[in-house]
Amino acid sequence: MTPKLKNIKKYLIRKSSNTISEKQLNQSERNIIQFIQLETKNKNVNNITRTNAYLDFYKKFPEIHWAFLGHMVSRNGGWNMTDLKGSLLPRLLSINEQEQFFLFLERGNWLIFQDIYPQLLLYEESVKRNTNLFYLLPLFGVSYFMEVIWNYFYTNKDEYLLAIALIINEQSYLEKRIIQNAYYQSTVLETLEFKLQELLNLNQILFPYSDEKEVKVVGQTIHQFASLHDRIMLGKRLYQLLFHKETSPKFYQWAIQHPHTGSRKDYWIHLFNDIDESIPGTSYKRRIKNCSLKSNSPKLYSPQLSYAWNNIEQKAAEQGDWYTDWNVIYYLQKNNQKVNGDIFDEYCETLERIELAILAKETFSLEK
Repeated sequence: MTPKLKNIKKYLIRKSSNTISEKQLNQSERNIIQFIQLETKNKNVNNITRTNAYLDFYKKFPEIHWAFLGHMVSRNGGWNMTDLKGSLLPRLLSINEQEQFFLFLERGNWLIFQDIYPQLLLYEESVKRNTNLFYLLPLFGVSYFMEVIWNYFYTNKDEYLLAIALIINEQSYLEKRIIQNAYYQSTVLETLEFKLQELLNLNQILFPYSDEKEVKVVGQTIHQFASLHDRIMLGKRLYQLLFHKETSPKFYQWAIQHPHTGSRKDYWIHLFNDIDESIPGTSYKRRIKNCSLKSNSPKLYSPQLSYAWNNIEQKAAEQGDWYTDWNVIYYLQKNNQKVNGDIFDEYCETLERIELAILAKETFSLEK
């Protein structure tokens, strides 16, 4: 274990139940709390507002790498949401299944934001006031693990360590609230497991960038979505891809130049359109080959989020600190293994596989 991790471990094993209470706050601290709570609520309306908030924060504080990673992954969350109303998935999923998928995605997106955005804003306030305010984190329900990490970052400015710690926190925070939640297990993770994992590649993450007038994508796929370990390792690989010194500026430039709408048209205008070009009520015909349209085929419909789904009023997040074991810090170790982001062929095959599934389903329906 490195001296850095030994130092963090020392604070993690000191965990006590003594936390600050609102009664102990002075007026200035109360104002900070109220401001952050209001800002978080105002930005946590839907996938678009969250995704934009992450990027806006990263513009101001580029040392907080997770904010850009969160932005790019949240874009993918929005694309997954609108896929449920696009050309393909509605032909495979019932309306109820579409809604259950959306509620699953939306709840996870909402939970992550309401946990992490107050942390980001508290960092901003700490910078503005030139004082460490992270002792206020428990008042937002933030894990003790992150209190230790933010305190370490405030002194040492280790950008990589903070980013990976936030990945660990994000996925651990979701574990009981989403992955092990009995409702989502029965409605999504078990009943639709095959569609999630093998057919739809719901957990396929794409990072677009412009390269000589052409938009390319790199990314990763996770095949064990229910595994906390696998999701954390995926996050670490995505971080490596996004912050590779040669391509990182290209990802950022693309993100700045292409506002997030939720439509996949944002990155591939040659394949997707946010207007439905197909004739209603007609049977499906194959349109895609190697992520290009066959001649005379309509583009795939990929609606903007605002047209696909209404905003959802969320219930309060479940209470509780996920942190119980200091051994989680081993995830903070750097992995120098090169990450292969080649995902173009896999993504194209996924689209074609979904088309084949649609044709098989429609043929089966006709034969019944």
